[in-house]
Amino acid sequence: MFVKWEEAWAKDAELCASALNHLAGFRLSVYEQRDWQKVLQEPLEINRMSEQTLNVMWDVIDQNKSLFLAYLERKAKLLGVPELTWTDVSAPLSQSNQTFTYEEAQTFIVDHFSKFSPQLAEFAQKCFRDRWIEVEDRPGKMPGGFCTSFPVSEQTRIFMTFSGTTSNVFTLAHELGHAYHQHVMRGVPVLLQSYAMNVAETASTFAELIVGDAAVQMANSNEERIALLEDKIQNSIAMYMNIHARFLFETRYYEQRKQGMVSVEELNRLMETAQRDAFKNSLAGYHPYFWAAKLHFYITDVPFYNFPYTFGYLFSAGIYARAKQEGAGFAEMYVNLLRDTGSMRVEDLAAKHLGVELTQPEFWQSAVDLTLHDVREFLSLTE
Repeated sequence: MFVKWEEAWAKDAELCASALNHLAGFRLSVYEQRDWQKVLQEPLEINRMSEQTLNVMWDVIDQNKSLFLAYLERKAKLLGVPELTWTDVSAPLSQSNQTFTYEEAQTFIVDHFSKFSPQLAEFAQKCFRDRWIEVEDRPGKMPGGFCTSFPVSEQTRIFMTFSGTTSNVFTLAHELGHAYHQHVMRGVPVLLQSYAMNVAETASTFAELIVGDAAVQMANSNEERIALLEDKIQNSIAMYMNIHARFLFETRYYEQRKQGMVSVEELNRLMETAQRDAFKNSLAGYHPYFWAAKLHFYITDVPFYNFPYTFGYLFSAGIYARAKQEGAGFAEMYVNLLRDTGSMRVEDLAAKHLGVELTQPEFWQSAVDLTLHDVREFLSLTE
């Protein structure tokens, strides 16, 4: 199927390359008129962060990839293949057999939210009670979830499909985290409520981590625990390797585009090289036409729609690691941090509320350590 997928994109590759080249060329012309020397200047300003912070984050991730390579090797063994290919990376080893009714999911989420913050639990209860969440699993309805807020009425609506899986429970917790982020913004001047993409996933990922950790701890068997851990590790692989490949490709592509139009063959080479670098040459096969297939490279208003995902994932993980250390007393500090996400640069936000320097590796290492724990447990259970 993947071979057919690549062949299909190859047929339209010239059109895709033309579109990508013109979009990048227009953007570079704008930057030239603004006298901007670096292509990262705009995405960094959009996300209110420094290049030093970005580089340190990627450096820490790169230094910790060896354990994830061990996970990929173990997964290949469990799947019965010599080496993983691009599509094997996300292939499921197994599926969690645990199922939830919607009522059970509500109870599970509220109970574990309350262990961190009574206010978060009370808000989740209000969302359930006031029916701010539409979860019907009906024909033609897409999977996944979406959250939107209504600042004037100070209400939120969540739209998702709930079919009873553990993954659905995680998605529900994730969207409730988004809703809580907007909820705590009440009273903040409206022009200071708009937060950038890199911190937009802070509360959602945090809420998902609370519920995800609880599910792993309460697993009824090793098989169940392995399935849940693998689901969590897949998120890390996506953030540390897949998205890193996108970032490396786009960075190198823009530098080459400054010299002129970039051919299909060269785009394929840049893409596969980026994937090899991000995955440390650990795969038997890659996805050279990924540049053509991925929507994010064609977004006209937001360049580099990649690194903010990884930043948000790790920023949230670092906050979660701190919360586990400090216990219930951290909840108020967490709310204050969320309220400042629309008005501060991320370095100032972290310094004020966490007392850490994002331009130094210590915070990022604490966040990565949280995800390394999942890998170690997975490797232990699958020996």
